[in-house]
Amino acid sequence: MERIPINPGTVEWSGENPGMYLRETADGPFVTLISFFRVVLSPHDRGHAAFLLLDPFGDGTRPMTPNCCVTDNEPLARYLRDNFVCHFGAFKGATGLAGVRFQSGRDFVAAGDARTWYAERFAGESGPVSLTWAPLTDAFMVELPKEKSATGCHEMFSLFVNASGVEVSLSGRGVSGRPFARDMAGKASSTAFLAFSETWIRR
Repeated sequence: MERIPINPGTVEWSGENPGMYLRETADGPFVTLISFFRVVLSPHDRGHAAFLLLDPFGDGTRPMTPNCCVTDNEPLARYLRDNFVCHFGAFKGATGLAGVRFQSGRDFVAAGDARTWYAERFAGESGPVSLTWAPLTDAFMVELPKEKSATGCHEMFSLFVNASGVEVSLSGRGVSGRPFARDMAGKASSTAFLAFSETWIRR
């Protein structure tokens, strides 16, 4: 069937959503879940939200392994958590997401060439945060119909760039785990990735 030039659906949000889903072993549980959003259009305007779950299946009350979201737009962050992040495959069953603590964030800055390395840097109430994806490998475009998207009611379009390594600094501390291989819509991918030009369209 010929594709029409204008998508008839409603754009829910558009922006960037790189992630780091880290394990200690290939078949083990996720020990760190990070999902970063830079949103340029949404029902709650523009903004950033960094979901940092260092205790994904716990309550995140220990100082060294908090579950928090650093954001400069809390209504947007809550909207993303309740309507999108909770449906992401790695976050399903991650009980720490529901009780995530929202922190005021500032100075959100991206760095890198997005071909060999990329970083997001910002500051929260607990101090500076740096997320780095490197080295970067292949890039590919993903188009998911609503039947195959995480929410089941949105088409999703995004440019993915795989990363074979990551570096995380939360006020000078690292995190547990590392990325492993995964399948992304039938393509060999990584649990650490960049997701640019990401757009979710309700159909």
